[in-house]
Amino acid sequence: MSVAADLRLPTLDDVRAAARTIAGAVMRTPFLPAPRLSQLTGAEVWVKYENLQVTNAFKERGALTKLASLSDEERARGVIAMSAGNHAQAVAYHATRLGIPSTIVMPETTPHVKVTATRGFGAHVVLSGETVAEAEVEAFRLAERDGLTFVHPYDDFDVIRGQGTMALEMLEDRPDLDTIVVPVGGGGLAGGLAIAAKALKPRIEIVGVETRLYPSLWAELRDLPIHAGGTTLAEGIAVKRAGRLTLEIARRLMDDLILVEEAEVERAVNLYLTLQKTMAEGAAGAALAALLAAPERFRARKVGLILSGGNIDPRILSSIMVRELAREERIVAIRMIIPDRPGVLGEITTVLGRMGGNILEVEHSRTMLKVPAKGATLDVVFEVRDGAHAQEIIAALEALDYVVERLGGPR
Repeated sequence: MSVAADLRLPTLDDVRAAARTIAGAVMRTPFLPAPRLSQLTGAEVWVKYENLQVTNAFKERGALTKLASLSDEERARGVIAMSAGNHAQAVAYHATRLGIPSTIVMPETTPHVKVTATRGFGAHVVLSGETVAEAEVEAFRLAERDGLTFVHPYDDFDVIRGQGTMALEMLEDRPDLDTIVVPVGGGGLAGGLAIAAKALKPRIEIVGVETRLYPSLWAELRDLPIHAGGTTLAEGIAVKRAGRLTLEIARRLMDDLILVEEAEVERAVNLYLTLQKTMAEGAAGAALAALLAAPERFRARKVGLILSGGNIDPRILSSIMVRELAREERIVAIRMIIPDRPGVLGEITTVLGRMGGNILEVEHSRTMLKVPAKGATLDVVFEVRDGAHAQEIIAALEALDYVVERLGGPR
């Protein structure tokens, strides 16, 4: 008998049972049309707002389903989980609510804000190892030593069926949905969604999304070596290997898997904020990033996007907004080599102001060796309406015999 045949996978009935279990304790999040995203992508876009959960992510569905399945003895001994993010908070929150002791092992490199949030939900936090993989080793050791039940973030029967409850809600709200686009890390969310959605509507498409830096499931589905690593905005789906259960579900039920670039994820996070007025973490932006990367793939289809979570560092979010303004050429940086004499800086700023540019930063330097002894460099960052407006301002400066170099152009 094959390994796949030995695996017990959830069914639609299992997902429906999970929905009854979590009813009233996990929000039935809104699934709403997004006309501005539809206009932008050419698809009819609907968004499932899982960032509105108490812990601001979908992980509560699977965590509560798993915790509710425990025996009284298992509850008394407690549970343990390994996570650097949303799974940690979901397990901590619902374990505390149910009176179950919880221990969360997190890498020592986990940002303090996430450690504090997890402790705030009532968990005992153990910091161990430099990576999630090293933290997992410690979590298994503690589970064995103390008789704790390990709550896996994705490769678990109950966790998978809990995540699948989202598909029940989506198809109840929008039965004519053609496609569901879902971020893929370990594959628990995608697996649960696929099981429920395909059972209810066999012709619906389930499209997973990974980043090019972490194409783990993409490689496994093609029996290729996995090359994953690097710094990604979508750290919530930066998983180096899918689970045994989730890989088998993907082989059977996933219709497509799209890889997206970091710039597309950044743009998606920014679009959620500026167009939908909602917070999306990098992993949550991946689904929308797929529509930006392959618009023809989804054109004129009724597409449900999973906005899986909103736990993003505000500093990262502010950086993304500025970077997107630069990509749209609404913020422009230029460098000029100018004569070091009175009045030059005033002349340049007068041109910028007269032509409607809003100066954000100015840096003036006389010490660069490539600058003549009687010269200086002038770097100016300014706001404009668009790329054409920027070129008008640059042309006006060049008409005064300044040599203008664009810095950090759009990518």
